[in-house]
Formats: sequence, structure tokens, C-alpha cells
Amino acid sequence: MTGTFDEYTLLIIILFMGIVTYIPRVLPIVLLKNVKLSPFWNSFFQYMPYCALSALIFPNILYSTNSMASATFGGLIAIILAYKRVNVIIVIFGAIFGVYIFQNFLTPMLNI
Repeated sequence: MTGTFDEYTLLIIILFMGIVTYIPRVLPIVLLKNVKLSPFWNSFFQYMPYCALSALIFPNILYSTNSMASATFGGLIAIILAYKRVNVIIVIFGAIFGVYIFQNFLTPMLNI
């Protein structure tokens, strides 16, 4: 065999890969569906998606533009708008607009 698979073998490989990745996702749900967690653990797991998303997004904010100052400015605008519970689309456009203003107007004024 020179590295090629027939259609049947490829289908079996894809099916097996699907089963292997599906089991770890379903197993905790099946095994732990009747387990009652304490209020501490409920609140801990409630905030996990926000923490994971922040850990993925924050490093990219600092390197999203050529200037770390403009990226930080846009990130601060996004944080302020999100803290005020503004719609997420407004947060995104506000951050983009903040970076635009900083790079085109504030940077030449401040000679950064």
C-alpha cells in the first residue's frame, strides 16, 4: 500500500474517528446526570465559558494591529462597552472604530 485508501477503508476510518471523539463528550452527561453539585461548583462551571473565551481572545487583542497602543485602546473600549451590557455587535464595531480613531487621529497628534 502506498498511502492511498479505498472508499470503504476511508469510510471506516472516519466513522471510527467520529465514535472516538463522541464518547468523551457523551460519557460525562450519561454518568453524571443525577449528580447534584454544590452552589460553589454550579457558579464555577457557570463562569467557565467566559474564562475560556477571555483566555483565547485577550492575547490576540494585543497583536491585532501594528501598534500595541491602538490595540489596547480598542480593547479598553470593548471592555467598557461590554461592561455596560451593550449589544455584542456594537461592542465589536465600537472597538474597531476606537482603533481607527486612535491610529488615524490620536497617533499623529501625540506623535506615537
